[in-house]
Amino acid sequence: MVSAVFHSPLNASMDAPENPIAPKMLATTAVSTSASGPKDVNPVVTKLLYDWRGLWLRIVPPVLGLALLVGIWAIVSISTSSSIPSPLETFKQAVVLFSDPFYRKGPNDQGVGWNVLMSLQRVALGFGLAALVGIPAGFIIGRFEFMGRMFNPLISLLRPVSPLAWLPIGLMVFKGANPAAIWTIFICSIWPMVINTAVGVQRVPQDYMNVARVLNLSEWKIVTKILFPAVLPYMLTGVRLAVGTAWLVIVAAEMLTGGVGIGFWVWDEWNNLNVKNIIVAIFVIGIVGLILEYALIKLATAFTFEEVKS
Repeated sequence: MVSAVFHSPLNASMDAPENPIAPKMLATTAVSTSASGPKDVNPVVTKLLYDWRGLWLRIVPPVLGLALLVGIWAIVSISTSSSIPSPLETFKQAVVLFSDPFYRKGPNDQGVGWNVLMSLQRVALGFGLAALVGIPAGFIIGRFEFMGRMFNPLISLLRPVSPLAWLPIGLMVFKGANPAAIWTIFICSIWPMVINTAVGVQRVPQDYMNVARVLNLSEWKIVTKILFPAVLPYMLTGVRLAVGTAWLVIVAAEMLTGGVGIGFWVWDEWNNLNVKNIIVAIFVIGIVGLILEYALIKLATAFTFEEVKS
């Protein structure tokens, strides 16, 4: 015999198991309801919605680092009897310089803005030529073992040479300071791109190449469909290294070749014993290099699946 037990709705509601979702829904409703009135917002909920600890870690350490730099700078300025300008004096001089950064009073007397733009132009030309030559050369060296064995000794021999050692060769060949500086940027920029691109090609899984061989793909399709997407992170790493090296070298090259440029501007201010402008130029060079590095990191992050760290 089957017996059935009937419960009233009241008893059913009392005996029903607790729903774990209901409190969360109620809490969410309470938060959303209280959001309409700013006076009723729970401070605990507001604290959870904003990560104050993350903001603290992002802002406070860089500020402390800059404060440490300024403090050491001030101590050195005092200990050298103001031979090195203090941070306050340098800041006042920077305000004067950047109040009119694009003035022109002659071929050798131009604002700091024109000098930075001229240096960036030389870097762009030398780096662009290096990319046009270095990236295809890296693909060829990494793709064909014979070419790799042929060029690896040459790269190992020429890569450790200081870029400034190539400057006299550029002056002798091109008969001009500006093309010689661009030639120096070309030489120092090409090696990171060649090496990183070749390493990326060599690290492509062999299974990919076996599939391409089975499908009888042409060399152009192998490069565009298989190698290029796989090598792109390595190639962008080489580009970052090349740009950083080029920006370092252009300052030294312009000190030797003269003309308009941030390197020549630093040397000219040294000849005039204007230490304040030299320190301002150091910060300008660092800020421009930081902007270039940050832009390339963002570019590499946009085109790769892995996180790119500075």
